[in-house]
Amino acid sequence: MMTKYWLMKSEPETFSIADLARVRVEPWTGVRSFFARAHMRAMSVGDEVLIYHSNAKPSGAAGLARVVRTGVVDETQFDPKSPYFDEKATREAPIWDCVDVEYVSTFPHLVALDRMRADPELADMVVLKPGRLSVQPVREAEYHRVIELGQLEPPPQLPKARAPKKSKPTAKPAKKTKPAKKTKR
Repeated sequence: MMTKYWLMKSEPETFSIADLARVRVEPWTGVRSFFARAHMRAMSVGDEVLIYHSNAKPSGAAGLARVVRTGVVDETQFDPKSPYFDEKATREAPIWDCVDVEYVSTFPHLVALDRMRADPELADMVVLKPGRLSVQPVREAEYHRVIELGQLEPPPQLPKARAPKKSKPTAKPAKKTKPAKKTKR
């Protein structure tokens, strides 16, 4: 069977690459997107995974994992105290499943999202597109390029240009929207 490559997101304050290194194997629970769930259902034991820290400063690929078990029932759906509880799920008819991932390594250097965007070899990577999912496929060449970048120290930041002075608005400013609800993964 051919190895597939994936990117799985997690907020580092909830579960980071360091947490995965500590526990070694973890079920990738808390995914509540049918599309992301479909990607996990397409995974096979041995598939390679980029672990991506989302909603971080900066966000980016932090290390590697490997799928070690598929078809795992996501236990968080049954726990009323969990933010991932699903009142429609039952033990007889679970709705959410996941995979177990095993820690492989941590990159010496986080591959920040801005660095990915700047790399022409990663221009078509799904994580750079709008509507990004918490679990998504990665092309083999993209996977290996991110690993390569994770071994290299990022170039120094260019000084930011000064923002032009603001003039008085001529129209009423747009109403601010509420930030999106944070999820585990």
